[in-house]
Amino acid sequence: MAFEPPRRLVKALGEAAPSGDDWLEKLPEAAQQAVALRELTVERVQVPGGRSSLVVLVRLPDGTPAVLKLAPGRARPESERAALAHWDGLGAVRLLEPAGAEGVLLLERLHPDVSVRSLAEAKSMLEAAGALRRLWVEPPAGTVFETVSERTGRQAEAMRAGADAEAAPLVDAALAVRDELLASPPESRLLHGTFRQSKVLAGERSPWLAVGPDPVVGECAFDLARLVRDRVEDVIASPSGSAITRRRVKRLAESLDLDQERVRGWTLFRAVESGVRARRVGRSQDAELLLEFASWL
Repeated sequence: MAFEPPRRLVKALGEAAPSGDDWLEKLPEAAQQAVALRELTVERVQVPGGRSSLVVLVRLPDGTPAVLKLAPGRARPESERAALAHWDGLGAVRLLEPAGAEGVLLLERLHPDVSVRSLAEAKSMLEAAGALRRLWVEPPAGTVFETVSERTGRQAEAMRAGADAEAAPLVDAALAVRDELLASPPESRLLHGTFRQSKVLAGERSPWLAVGPDPVVGECAFDLARLVRDRVEDVIASPSGSAITRRRVKRLAESLDLDQERVRGWTLFRAVESGVRARRVGRSQDAELLLEFASWL
């Protein structure tokens, strides 16, 4: 079959592609080779899919359903492989092939169209928080993951360079709170790195399992930042959006025994970083939503 990358993936990777990058051009051939090498039967490409990888629903030679995932190096797929291997199915999708070609992951099949976002708001947050708690373990010895300090350091540089006059006050506040948080960090854990409701899918061996980590090592509060702003469009549209945001920070912090101010601080930093980045690549509507949300924190 032809492996046509979904439009969502093409657009997202195109926004951040470095000059001369040809991963998307080579993707159809790479997918064919990965399928043939493993003697897989292809069912379909997952659409709309993610923004950093091609996800293909397949069956193993014995008929077992599985997922073949291909991602470019800049999406750090080998870091994802290492984290999934360390979790070994506890709270996360199980890796079926510990070693493989760079950027090619073979994973257990969950229910790709059923995430915790399908639940009511309060229930979805509760289930997502429970899934996230299981991932917070000691990092594996001898494996080097990016740290929260390193990742946010790169992001801070881009924020300083890309902020316009309108966003400058929020950028200053985000950078200041990052400095405060990193000055006295609590114990480090292996984190999902990009956790939100759509990253928690229904499974057979466990009701909900996390997928698609961009793992990082650092304090747990960092991992809640994306979850706090989930369904940000609905929050912004609500007349009580700012109150909803504050309640989310409080409830999530309390449910996971974390410091509320540290959760608020990382949520502020990550919302501003995402907003500045969205504006830089021309997603002005997303940028406005994210920066307005950040102004409530």
